[in-house]
Amino acid sequence: MAHIEFLDETMRDGQQSLWGLRMRAGMALPVSPLIDKTGFKTIDLTGGGMLDVLTRYCQENYWEGLDLLVASMPNTPLRAGLRSNANVTFSVSPRALMDLWVRRLCAHGVRSFWIYDVLFGFDNMLRLAKVAKESDAYVAAAVMFALSPVHTDAYYAEKVRVLAASPDVDSILLYDTAGVLEKERLQTLMPGIVAAANGKPIEFHANNLLGQTAKAYLDAVELGVSVLHTASKPMANGPSVPATETMVRNIELKGHSHNLDTSLFQPVADHFRSVGKAAGFLVDQYAEYDIFSIEHQIPGGMMGTFKAQLAMHNMTDRIGDVLAEVAAVRRELGYPGMATPFSQLVGIQAVLNIVTGQRYGTVPDEVVQYAAGFYGDTVAPIDANVLDRIMGSARAKEVVDNPPPDPDLAELMKQYGTQDEDELILRATVPQADIDKMRAAGPVRRDYPLLSSPELEQMRKLMQVASMPVVELKSAGLNLSLRRD
Repeated sequence: MAHIEFLDETMRDGQQSLWGLRMRAGMALPVSPLIDKTGFKTIDLTGGGMLDVLTRYCQENYWEGLDLLVASMPNTPLRAGLRSNANVTFSVSPRALMDLWVRRLCAHGVRSFWIYDVLFGFDNMLRLAKVAKESDAYVAAAVMFALSPVHTDAYYAEKVRVLAASPDVDSILLYDTAGVLEKERLQTLMPGIVAAANGKPIEFHANNLLGQTAKAYLDAVELGVSVLHTASKPMANGPSVPATETMVRNIELKGHSHNLDTSLFQPVADHFRSVGKAAGFLVDQYAEYDIFSIEHQIPGGMMGTFKAQLAMHNMTDRIGDVLAEVAAVRRELGYPGMATPFSQLVGIQAVLNIVTGQRYGTVPDEVVQYAAGFYGDTVAPIDANVLDRIMGSARAKEVVDNPPPDPDLAELMKQYGTQDEDELILRATVPQADIDKMRAAGPVRRDYPLLSSPELEQMRKLMQVASMPVVELKSAGLNLSLRRD
């Protein structure tokens, strides 16, 4: 029997998949000390997407909120996620900015990183791992799993061999964004990964989009995985990872051991369920097995984006066509793994193909950059006819002739007009107008009102600007009258 460790995804992938990265610090602070005491190996907490969304859409100071959360969890290593060649943008970020991002996260108390590159740009991955090690941080090198004719067991074993050979890599993270791994493939995939890892621990993260990930976790444990990524039940399942409560019970029934204090599960779950309902966010999700998902391998968080884009063109009835087009575009572009940025690039191209009625008649700059090799070598060759269409326009020539700049730190500071490193990261990532709105909103709240709804939130905003002594709000489900004292 094995001793299994757990990594908590409640405040990172759980809320990324279900809440669109809109978990403010005050939504978690009332129970983050309980999560800290539960006994997790690591707590996944943050990433570049959160800096962007919290600043732009929640008007919350990312660094201030991060500091509050870090201070509330002194006992457990806190993790951040890194795409090796970019922070937030779907394009490519300067290497100096990526290195600075790692150093500043370490300065704010992050002590663990998972680093990925869908095209396995080892130079970037291992450079960032070395930067993290300068602050004695733990590094998990991610292997982003995808199903395709070219993503073979031998392909992944070789990638793991290179990553595990680095002294700056502490563990290997098998990451299945589409939740497509099942026992039959795990039985052929895992022996090569275990051998190539050369004794380094193997973590497993799989989104439960097909409703089969809990079983895959149990199968993976039998094949050498020792760390499972899970989330509190209301923040789990569907496009998120399996529930901690369920997986702990499952491994206990299988005779395995763990270090988690199960008495703390319920208060944490109750809190996030209440906050999620109050904020109008998804909680307590599930997914049914849908074999078509294996064809397109779209991450769950993108489905809502597709529907919104089609609604803008009064084409919501075409979602099935878009998903079929995603599968075709992915095949034609050489089977990129469906994780950021390529899930977005493939998805956007598919939507454009359907909405315009002309395949590859409109091509985003980032797809041109991908075809030109700016992100790295493609896994398989791009279809020759499609490549001609992508690269045949005048705009494509302009993009190819102007690769993303790679200024050093001094040049970045001059460009953005600041010597403050935290401020530099903000300015290089988020439009200045959004930074100004965030600062005008005031300090980070340390709680979140559970007696809340979208209507009440609008009422709060209205009361801040209203000069009348009485304000009334009426909707289909709410009649509210407020009077000033």
